[in-house]
Amino acid sequence: MSTNGDRRDLRKVIKEARLYVLLTTNLCKRPVIDTARLAISGGAEVLQLRGRDVPEKELHRLALELRELTKELGTVFIINDSPDIAKEVQADGLHIGQEDIPIEEARRLVGNDRLIGFSAHSLQEARHAQALGADYLGVGPIFRTDTKAQADPVGTQLIGLIVREIDIPFFAIGGINTDNIREVLDAGAKRVAVCSAIVSQEDVLAATRCFSDELGRWSS
Repeated sequence: MSTNGDRRDLRKVIKEARLYVLLTTNLCKRPVIDTARLAISGGAEVLQLRGRDVPEKELHRLALELRELTKELGTVFIINDSPDIAKEVQADGLHIGQEDIPIEEARRLVGNDRLIGFSAHSLQEARHAQALGADYLGVGPIFRTDTKAQADPVGTQLIGLIVREIDIPFFAIGGINTDNIREVLDAGAKRVAVCSAIVSQEDVLAATRCFSDELGRWSS
C-alpha cells in the first residue's frame, strides 16, 4: 500500500481501506507500538494515534515511532487533533472533530498532500464536512461506547442516509464489535473504525483478524 505524498493516491487508499484502528493510548493493553504492529499484521489498513491525555513530548515520540512503523509496513497513519505533530512527523493525515479546529484551518496547517478526516454525528454534519473538503468521515457513534460515554448513539439508520447522500468515504465508528458488525454492514457501511474491541483485547492480532475476516466476507 503506497502512502507517498500524493494526496490523490492517499484518497484512493482511504477509499479502498476497510479497517481503521484507533490507538487510544489509555485503552491499549499492550505498549502502543506493539499494539500497532499486531493490528497491522491482523489486517488494519489505517491507524490513528489518539492520546489527548498524553504529554505533548511523549505524544510526539509515539508519533515518530508509529510513522516509521507505518512507513515500513505500508499502512496509512493518521494523527488525531494535533496538526503540528501531524505535520512534523509527516503523518498521512489529521483527524478532527466538532470541537476541534475548523476543516479549512486544518487544511491550511497540514497542506493539500495530507488527508483530513472529520467526525460526523448527523447527515447535516457530514454534508458540511464534505462541502468543506474533508477527505473521509468517521460516522457515529453507531452504538453506545465507553470511549465517548457522553455521546448518544446515532444508530445504524444514519448509515443508510450517509450512503445515499455522501460521496466521500466514511468509516462507521462507535461501539462496534464482532457481535454487532454485521448489523453495521447490513445497513450499508463498507468500512469500520474500531478502538477497544481491538486495542483493549488480550490477543490484539486475533481480534483484528476477526474484523478483517468479517469485512472480507462482506465485500467478496
